[in-house]
Amino acid sequence: MTQHSMFAIQTVAPKIRKVTFSNPPVNVVGADTVVQLLDVLDELSQDERVQAVIFDSGTPEYFFNHADLQQVPELLALTGADGTPTWVDLVTRLTSAPFISIASIRGRTRGGGDEITLAFDLRYASREKALFCRPEVAIGIVPGGGGSDRLARLLGRDRALEAILTSQDCDAEHAEQYGRVTRAVPDAELDDLVNATAARIASFDKPAVLGAKAQINRSTLPPVADLRASWAEFAESVTWPGFQARVPQLGKAIAEIGLDEIERNLGHYAGLINQQA
Repeated sequence: MTQHSMFAIQTVAPKIRKVTFSNPPVNVVGADTVVQLLDVLDELSQDERVQAVIFDSGTPEYFFNHADLQQVPELLALTGADGTPTWVDLVTRLTSAPFISIASIRGRTRGGGDEITLAFDLRYASREKALFCRPEVAIGIVPGGGGSDRLARLLGRDRALEAILTSQDCDAEHAEQYGRVTRAVPDAELDDLVNATAARIASFDKPAVLGAKAQINRSTLPPVADLRASWAEFAESVTWPGFQARVPQLGKAIAEIGLDEIERNLGHYAGLINQQA
């Protein structure tokens, strides 16, 4: 097993790896998370044996959660040598990775974490434990990491608007119905489904698997220029007065109600914080 501070890479079979994300207590995604996940992608991409990679969480009740608001300046400052935002580089490299990425989703998946999740090739969700949310509009900003670009293609215009403009939590059943996840299954069946899917894909010829993925990517993925534009619009939105007014309200709510309760029901509390700002 290869260990990064937030990610553990386990060899499940010669062609299959499992990457477990753990950033307790609630698996927020920060600049440090992005850098480490890129390192994980480098490691996996350089191993020609790897054909399927399962991504799961080691933090109960949370998959990949929203961005760490305390690290937003650091996230915005991360850019490559050619000026590409590092976040855009991360999600585009995930979709073009030389393996099939499979998300095993148990727990809350929101904001920036949802944008990483949407970049995985396949997404299987626990019917009882998975939850999804786009909280940005409720706190006065816009999505920046590809959430709008990908959800519009997966859900259609109206359902993408509903998901993003209401900032409400969405359960796994509706996520499956709308096409937000590949499939939602009873929690007791999730591991078997994910493992069987990874094993089946790993049993096929890698050139055929990656060739088919490239064809589907060409037909379905948002242009990188659109992802860059969304990131720039997100960067602008964090300077808006509405967001600046809501951040202290969010801090006050966490102090009064508790981080655990806020995170468990973020869709609900984001709406209340909006009313108080």
